[in-house]
Amino acid sequence: MSSVGVSLGAGSATAGPVLIELFTSQGCSSCPPADALFAEYADRDDVIALSLPVDYWNYLGWEDTLAQRAHTQRQYGYAATRGDNQVYTPQIVVAGTWHVVGSDRAAIETAIAAAEGMPSVDLAIVSTDGGLQVEVGPAVNGAPTYGTLWLVMFDDAATVEIGRGENAGRSVTYHHVVLEMHGLAMWRGEAMSIELAMMELTAAGADGCVVILQQHFGAAPGQVIAAASYTLPR
Repeated sequence: MSSVGVSLGAGSATAGPVLIELFTSQGCSSCPPADALFAEYADRDDVIALSLPVDYWNYLGWEDTLAQRAHTQRQYGYAATRGDNQVYTPQIVVAGTWHVVGSDRAAIETAIAAAEGMPSVDLAIVSTDGGLQVEVGPAVNGAPTYGTLWLVMFDDAATVEIGRGENAGRSVTYHHVVLEMHGLAMWRGEAMSIELAMMELTAAGADGCVVILQQHFGAAPGQVIAAASYTLPR
């Protein structure tokens, strides 16, 4: 996974790519085509693609081995922010704003194109001697003036042999699977910088990290203002 945009310095991952989040489940028979399509987005430079397996289909005879309650809560949070109560799998949320069926390539591309026209701010992840530095620019050009910085750790890929349920007998590979996500800081429209220790980042065993700058409405997520990614050393 890489980022594109105006470089903020050597070794940086800059703002510009559109964040797309796939809410999927090993227990959903409609999800494998979306998971396969998502592999293409995981390889693109104009998007940052994250897969968030949910746990609400576990009762169908198979407990998703990658699912997290936090992913389900994030998906429901998006629906609450939009006010449409649309929670389903496979669902892709684009830039925290639009939702589309995860296997509908045309709808995904339309949403990405719309997101590319939204106001953004500079966001970069820069290598330092001891780790990484997150650099956030000020709000400009009509961009939101507040938000939360999130740090997301992810695995490049995970292949699962599904033994029971609707996908029994299938082997499915999930790409850019979120392992953990936590808040770094509040952003109030001004330039800021945050240091991240490489030792702590690599201890999680993740292949990479993503920093997301996102509006929030109480506990519910909203518009993604900017995102940047970084491949961690092995």
